[in-house]
Amino acid sequence: MPNNTSQHILNTSANLLGFCLVVITALHVNDQTETTIIDMLTAFVALLLTFSCLFSFISIRSENARIEMRFETIADYLFFISLTGILSIITLILHNYINK
Repeated sequence: MPNNTSQHILNTSANLLGFCLVVITALHVNDQTETTIIDMLTAFVALLLTFSCLFSFISIRSENARIEMRFETIADYLFFISLTGILSIITLILHNYINK
């Protein structure tokens, strides 16, 4: 059975993982040590996105339809949780800049 959702999850998760790494790097380059909650949340979201990439890749490579659907579902849930985390990160960053 052709699988189109996993390919989109893999591509988007990898791009958002890059976003998370840029946020972590930017916080450390600017030496903003008071933003540790943003650091920790971004690292957690990066980990979720990494697992989302992994499960979507396994889903794409799987020849067993049952395993393919199971891993695609896991990747989909991890991706959704990651998007919620990114919303929280952006909200915290915006809150920090407004309060300066």
